[in-house]
Amino acid sequence: MVKRLAIASMALAMGGLAGCGGQGANPVTTAPCPRIGILSDAADLTRFSGGSRDLAAMQIDAKIAGFNAKCDLTDRGQALDVTLTINIQAERGPAFQGRTAELPYMIAVVDPNGNRVMAREAYVIRANFEPNVPKTQVGTEEVNIRIPGIPPEAAKKQVLIGFQLTPDELALNRQRGPR
Repeated sequence: MVKRLAIASMALAMGGLAGCGGQGANPVTTAPCPRIGILSDAADLTRFSGGSRDLAAMQIDAKIAGFNAKCDLTDRGQALDVTLTINIQAERGPAFQGRTAELPYMIAVVDPNGNRVMAREAYVIRANFEPNVPKTQVGTEEVNIRIPGIPPEAAKKQVLIGFQLTPDELALNRQRGPR
């Protein structure tokens, strides 16, 4: 009986505390995130040497395997900060020379309809291959993007990730389709 009273008293006390902290305290606010995605036409990077598309001429084959993102409100509520890390898988081909491949990628902020690029930055990540190991995975350093505007409006924009491709590399991706 004493145990039941103690549990009942604790439940009432917890219920009373549950009402505290709402309006008068600092409520926890979650930042909205814009829609973030990988461009299907730029999700893969396959490089060949000598202008050939023969397998023997392949230097590198890489794909954007995913990303991690978090969004934060700026201290004055005038912008949205997006922090991204991108995961890339790479495989060296028969024509690859060396142990390090430089993989160019880009991140763009576009309007809510995806019709207009509002900001775009290019980056390079180095993929290091161990001796006699043809595949590797690499993650980018954190990339911070500030999207101006009050957070609900800034979150309506889109963030797109993709490799920086030559016209021939883009044509190959479009020809073979998403992998």
